[in-house]
Amino acid sequence: MFGVGIIGAGWFGSEHAKALSSVAEARLVAVCGAKLESAQAFAQRYGGRAFSAPEELLADPEVDVVLIATPHHLHADLAIQAAQRGKHILLEKPMAPSLEECDRILAAVHQAGVKLMLGHLSHFERPFVRAKEILQSGELGEPVLGHSTFAKFWMEHNRRPWHLDRGTGGGMMLTAGIHGLDRLMWLIGSRVSSVAAQFGTHFHAQQADDTGALFLRFTSGAAGTLSSVGYAQGAPSFALEITATRGRLHVDPTRGVFVGRNQVWREVPDSLETQWPQKPLIAEWNSFIQAIQNNQEPAVGGSYARHLMQVIFSAEESSKTRREIVLEARS
Repeated sequence: MFGVGIIGAGWFGSEHAKALSSVAEARLVAVCGAKLESAQAFAQRYGGRAFSAPEELLADPEVDVVLIATPHHLHADLAIQAAQRGKHILLEKPMAPSLEECDRILAAVHQAGVKLMLGHLSHFERPFVRAKEILQSGELGEPVLGHSTFAKFWMEHNRRPWHLDRGTGGGMMLTAGIHGLDRLMWLIGSRVSSVAAQFGTHFHAQQADDTGALFLRFTSGAAGTLSSVGYAQGAPSFALEITATRGRLHVDPTRGVFVGRNQVWREVPDSLETQWPQKPLIAEWNSFIQAIQNNQEPAVGGSYARHLMQVIFSAEESSKTRREIVLEARS
């Protein structure tokens, strides 16, 4: 049984707490919030001891695994502290707001010999899991083109001031558009070799992007595009399409998965997620606990997460310089 400590007593921290109650090999033993009162209220509802300082939670000997679900600019320091304390880490996306911070996290994790998994939940959501299984089966051949859209209302109920400033890791791309990019990269199944992009702030008074368009070249020869939109007025869209050498794939989290062959779209049975985010979170935790128990690389490991962040930071550079950026391979 692994004791879990949650740093970040907000909405998604509470969703993790609910999921942990259904994970046989883990139990919530501690929670840390920005204010002790919020941590105490969280602990009263979900269990565990309440702390107001991350250092106190990380010093708790009953905490084996820590979930970090805090503002983005706090990720690196907290993950490094957790690694130094010998805690395994489930780190919510994005990994960190800069590549230098990502590398500091990876160095600390490697030195401490602990496991790090990133909370890219799409890897455990039924529509994208089924889509990945279909592509891996070879039924549709090799992916050659992909397009992913992540468009949503930006100023939703849990939006905070730090979301509105790129200096604190805010903006649509790092907060939400990253899901669309992750889905595209994971399903294409190849590293990105270069990216061209344009970001903008068109709908909100903030120091961060609310729109973005990316063009990606993959080392496999495939190409992909991403639309990241945090609108003020509109309607949501989260669809992804893959064109492969022997067919097409359409994934919509609200409708399921469809395979296009012989001029017909065929619905894939059992491809709709009916209990989001609880079922994917339970699967995520079970996967991570199993990786710790078996001393395996987690399903969404640090190397993949770093590459994903490298694509985003290169896209930001492309937008500023108005040129395509070739990604440097990590030595």
